[in-house]
Amino acid sequence: MGAGLAGLVAAESLLDAGNWPSGRRPEVILVEADSRAGGVVETIRRDGWLIERSADNFLAARPEGMALVDRLGLRDELISVHEPARRALVFRAGRTLPVPTGFRLLAPGATAGIEATEILSAAGKSRLLAERNVPPKLLAAGESGDESLESFALRRLGREAFDRLVQPLVAGIWTADPARLSMAAACPEFLAMEQAHGSLSAGEEARLREVGPSHRGEGARYGQFVTLASGMGTLPERLAERIEAAGASRLRAVVSALERLPSGGWRVVLVPRPGGAGAIEADGVVVALPAPIAARVVAAADDPLAAELARIEYAGSAVVVLGYARQQVTHPLDAAGVVVPRVEGRRALAVSFSSAKFSGRAPDGHVLLRVFLGGALDPERNLLDDDQLVALAREELAAIVGASGPPRLVEIARWPAAMPQYHLGHLKIIDRITHRLDALPGLALAGAAYEGVGIPQVIASGQAAAARVMASLRAPR
Repeated sequence: MGAGLAGLVAAESLLDAGNWPSGRRPEVILVEADSRAGGVVETIRRDGWLIERSADNFLAARPEGMALVDRLGLRDELISVHEPARRALVFRAGRTLPVPTGFRLLAPGATAGIEATEILSAAGKSRLLAERNVPPKLLAAGESGDESLESFALRRLGREAFDRLVQPLVAGIWTADPARLSMAAACPEFLAMEQAHGSLSAGEEARLREVGPSHRGEGARYGQFVTLASGMGTLPERLAERIEAAGASRLRAVVSALERLPSGGWRVVLVPRPGGAGAIEADGVVVALPAPIAARVVAAADDPLAAELARIEYAGSAVVVLGYARQQVTHPLDAAGVVVPRVEGRRALAVSFSSAKFSGRAPDGHVLLRVFLGGALDPERNLLDDDQLVALAREELAAIVGASGPPRLVEIARWPAAMPQYHLGHLKIIDRITHRLDALPGLALAGAAYEGVGIPQVIASGQAAAARVMASLRAPR
């Protein structure tokens, strides 16, 4: 259920798996409500513009994304962030200033970079540099140490570093409320770093010694983010073609319920439509739908599982993509983009410099910018109509990058309730979901709601879901 990236990967894994009890490939049916596969991953190509409606890259350091690229024969299409754009900027009092050299989301990095930054006051720098002297949080035996990202950052880095650096960087990734975002679920690396090394400063120094000089610095990190020359939408497009060529069928329908059959199999009940089947019986099911929708679907099969899925909240956002002639924008666009601290009082979460990051995103002599609005802390922005959203985005770009005049291209991507929120207690919810699934052989869940929102993590979730279904179907009954 669901032909987003997770569902497509699950179908691919099921079709590619060997050693089936029947000695042949299973019949795989993808049920998707939309007319296209790919879910939130979508690329629009129009008159020389290449517009990403959601994710515009993925992290090559994890193997899942790169392995999928290779399976689809797309290695020659890979491009990385342009060298001049391999850094991020922060909006501060009308200026865009680079993130301090070496600063990595929560880890302070090099002392020299912090001392040189104009983003923080002298007092803010002093407090951030004192992070190495802040004692780690003492944990009782068996205690997870989970706390909100805001609490963790304030405790270790101080208020100013949180407001000016951490909060806008976090908003650019999760569109989340940092007072509710779980460190254990969203940033376990930094929790472990504090416990293992006593401070984030010492932990980051140890990490840099391990990775070596070629992986250090802001530019090196940005070099690990890659995309496809033809756009991220090529991934699900090619993957859908691959699995259909392998024998999968795709059914456009809305699932209303999932029922457990006395035989141990499953009945997928579909919303009635003219000339369509009312239900599908299956030996195994992968539910690759957003958690709230998955909760409604599985309620008839297992109400406790549905209750846990319903606990996972989502936030919405809007991406306004605007194209300009180069002379209409005064900013040099010499970065991947700019994040905007909430304390600045502006409405944009961030602006991505799409055509500066990757080639082929705008016609010659033009630039393409993506403005991110809304998120967990500003949900009312999602209620604006299209004209209001565009006017707001233009106003923000005028203040942040000096854009003037009417844009040459306008595209709006609305994502209501599209980003799962890993709130405090998220890992306990996942544990309870896993426990319920143990009593439901042949059923698996996949998607961004569980163990990671990035493209590689979503791919991994689809593969894990397929493996779970395969294991249960191969087990003796």
